[in-house]
Amino acid sequence: MTERQAGYDDIILLIGALLLVGTGIIMVYSSSSVLAAKRFGDSYYFLKRQALFAVFGGMALVTCRYVPYVLYRKLVYPILFLGMALLVALHIPGWAREIGGAKRWLGFMGWSFQPSEFAKLALVIYLAYSMTKKQEDIKRFCIGFLPHVLVLGCYVILILTQPDFGTASIIAMIAWIMLFIGGVRVSYLLGAMAMLLPVAYFLLTDAGYRVRRLVAFLDPWEHKDGAGYQIIHSLMAFGSGGLAGQGLGNSHQKLFYLPEPHTDFIFSVIGEELGLIGVCGIIIIYTVVLYAGFRLALDCSDRFATYLAAGITSVLGVQVMVNIGVVMGLLPTKGLTLPLISYGGSSVVVTMASIGILMNISGTQRTGRKGK
Repeated sequence: MTERQAGYDDIILLIGALLLVGTGIIMVYSSSSVLAAKRFGDSYYFLKRQALFAVFGGMALVTCRYVPYVLYRKLVYPILFLGMALLVALHIPGWAREIGGAKRWLGFMGWSFQPSEFAKLALVIYLAYSMTKKQEDIKRFCIGFLPHVLVLGCYVILILTQPDFGTASIIAMIAWIMLFIGGVRVSYLLGAMAMLLPVAYFLLTDAGYRVRRLVAFLDPWEHKDGAGYQIIHSLMAFGSGGLAGQGLGNSHQKLFYLPEPHTDFIFSVIGEELGLIGVCGIIIIYTVVLYAGFRLALDCSDRFATYLAAGITSVLGVQVMVNIGVVMGLLPTKGLTLPLISYGGSSVVVTMASIGILMNISGTQRTGRKGK
């Protein structure tokens, strides 16, 4: 990596994150003002909170930008166990906030935190460290594959018991990508996938609401008053947006048609208000940020930095693709936010911290301070 290229990556990551966060603040207000006025008597309720989340996220980005990434290698096990402890805490009576029958948030003085967001980053750091340490024996089943899958399994089980099948699937997918990049035998990865398919099928069919979501995904119009309601109104939002959109603030679907339009389905509101031009603009920004992240991973001279950058970028990329796929009817509905844009403090802060780590890796490569 040349010094100029590393400098460009720094700028691209920073500007991309700021553009997405800024767009998120604007769209959170646009999509939630009516809902906030009815629910809290304050149309600025979600705007003020999202702006505060952005401030905390900016502080996390700056902090992680100047914390040497090699420190995470030294603190890998405390970080890993902290992620697990936070997931366990969700099962302690009185600690978790239950919303819609799921316990995914730890509540404290009117604020909440979603441990699974931190768990993604913790798992990425662990896999980057472990694969670097075991690189010479990465193709051996008992060294390169089994220990990583056992740690992954602990995280996945804790997340499934919330219950949160979507996030568990995302974390498993990210781990699979990292293990593939790290050089684990493809036969082991494919074998594990084949063995887990029956388990995934059981989990999908055992819960009635998951079955309804899957059926609605296959034919949402047949279930327009039930499980297909969200996706139909999401598609209507994109359809009415046209090329240039209805104009900022002029969405009709946010008027109590799309449930919680400022969270999982905020991209639908963007499509309706800003049209195809706005949608493509957001996708282009994400693409540029992801390109910078993967280019950084490919050009790092330190293997730990390579795996860490690839893992962080994969987390961002997978979440973006899944969220956009859901709101466009290409994937079954699941509760997953659009990174840096959807309302939510946990996602914004952890994602911006992750961008800060990428920037530190880039800066370290630029100045020649390689990880030891």
